[in-house]
Amino acid sequence: MHRIIAKSILNKTKRRDPWFLDDYTLNPYSGCSFNCLYCYIRGSKYGINMTEKLSIKSNAVELLERQLAARARKKQYGIIVLSSATDPYLQLEQTELLTRQLLEIILHYRFPVHIITKSNLVARDFDLLRRIDVEAILPEDLQSKLAHKAFVTFSFSTIDDRVAHIFEPGAPSPSLRLEALAQAGENGLHSGVSLMPLLPYISDTGESLELLFQTFKTIGANYIFPATLALYGSDPADNRALVMRAIEKYYPHLLQKYQRLFGADGRLPGYYRQAFAYKAKSLCLHYGLQDSLF
Repeated sequence: MHRIIAKSILNKTKRRDPWFLDDYTLNPYSGCSFNCLYCYIRGSKYGINMTEKLSIKSNAVELLERQLAARARKKQYGIIVLSSATDPYLQLEQTELLTRQLLEIILHYRFPVHIITKSNLVARDFDLLRRIDVEAILPEDLQSKLAHKAFVTFSFSTIDDRVAHIFEPGAPSPSLRLEALAQAGENGLHSGVSLMPLLPYISDTGESLELLFQTFKTIGANYIFPATLALYGSDPADNRALVMRAIEKYYPHLLQKYQRLFGADGRLPGYYRQAFAYKAKSLCLHYGLQDSLF
């Protein structure tokens, strides 16, 4: 693990993502110890084992204090998303407490926040998130649309621990994330699921989707953001090569299907994505789950 000095920590987005509503993004760490094979930020920059390039931004607290103070003075409130490039609750956060320190600054300056994570460690910070949910100031154009100011979204590609061990070898198991999702609801937090990317013929079958949506509804999720897989690159460290290698090893009967599905642009065929979107929409309606934060 490396310690680096960052020039900036709070990034203003050009436009909000319709799912995550990010006015700002904040990444305390770079690289990742979860090593998800399908991760879109993989490639030559990080190599096959992303843990080897893991960095902590050692001046993040001072930078965020200065940047948020300036934004607050100008009343430039907006939703801060943690994180856009790596998880804010990597294993080392348990001892570093960097994300927690940043949340304390966010609370002080009353900015709303959206946590996106694959970790159950976020439950440690539910106390701060509850206070942010009460005390933060939404941007004016969202004040009439949102009833909450803190959001916790748990990322899943499967809820099967065995499948997750193949494709997300360093991440906390889905069963631990499900427990944390339930705890988020018990703490009164507006929480849901980033169901992305789903794995073709593994976690996106009709039967699998039914089980996923039923499980999340039972646990108390408020919303679901479903999305399909995309595979890019020709480098051995790119997600395309890593996922294909895992399919060949663990699901050899699916290898030819994967090779046919993912074309030169890395995306699934249009008909596949349309069928998936229709199925996901119908399941949201059936189970009374939102597909947005509104």
